[in-house]
Amino acid sequence: MQNKQHEFRILCALRRIIRSVDIYSRKLHAEHGLTTPQLICLSRLSEKNDMTLTELSKAVNLSQSTTNGIVDRLEKRGLILRTRDETDRRKIHLTISDTGLALTARTPSLLQDKLCNALAALPDEEQGAITESLEKIVHLMELTGLDASPNLLPSAQAGDDIKLPPNSQSPSENSRLFEAAQIQT
Repeated sequence: MQNKQHEFRILCALRRIIRSVDIYSRKLHAEHGLTTPQLICLSRLSEKNDMTLTELSKAVNLSQSTTNGIVDRLEKRGLILRTRDETDRRKIHLTISDTGLALTARTPSLLQDKLCNALAALPDEEQGAITESLEKIVHLMELTGLDASPNLLPSAQAGDDIKLPPNSQSPSENSRLFEAAQIQT
């Protein structure tokens, strides 16, 4: 009976985390017209206002093709600018526009920033225990091979149609399938 109570509490806690990410994302989109990945890119550009696409994709832990799609949409809205390098015409620099800066100033803190700040306030032992517990859950769910971004992106918002295979497949097969899928944001 005790096992069932723990299982239920763990599943409820995971569901609450997923739900809070989803609520945050929906609120962000409704109030500011941005998706979480778009805000993450704008935030990084506001911190370091001159980046190449490669630098931005590394800074936000997304693939270049995904980041390029985000940049296209942000540029269409006038939130960022692309300019060619004066000396190397192949290189394109990304900068945040005044409109983009004003928008990022009005948006709430990124959810992962809030989490990082809250975690930093905890003692090292407690941070370690949380880390080990979450890594154990990932392992129990056979998701160890996934290369996951630290960004808190709900899959519905990110636009991916990734279906994890049944539990009968190994973590390495999960990893291969996940890497083959392309998230389009």
